[in-house]
Amino acid sequence: MHNQDGTTGLAGHKHSVNPTIRKQELLREGEYFRHNVAQAKEEIRYGARPDVILHGALDHATVALRTRADALLRPTGISVATLAPYGMTAFNFIRQRRLGKQAGAAAILLGVVGWYVHKRRSAQAGE
Repeated sequence: MHNQDGTTGLAGHKHSVNPTIRKQELLREGEYFRHNVAQAKEEIRYGARPDVILHGALDHATVALRTRADALLRPTGISVATLAPYGMTAFNFIRQRRLGKQAGAAAILLGVVGWYVHKRRSAQAGE
């Protein structure tokens, strides 16, 4: 920690050789260190709250789903961002007309048809 030409602090910077100035520098450095430790403890305390953990998990899941959707749409030249306004318009229409159950059933039916078509194409390609 000490050099031949002067003393070096924890962060690698040089301290003054004058003892009174060096003491002030060390006190300032200690106060800064204590402040950073207190701030880190507060961030840990905040990050450990259940609502923050849930929010982080939802953000992560949303990003993962959007990335996957963008990867699936990439060959068509469309992204989730361009489809979102149309999706929100359709969602609001369905919500206002109270067609949620019918729209859910239609989505499930389309999913089953898509799965069946995919399975049939895979079987034909394997023959």
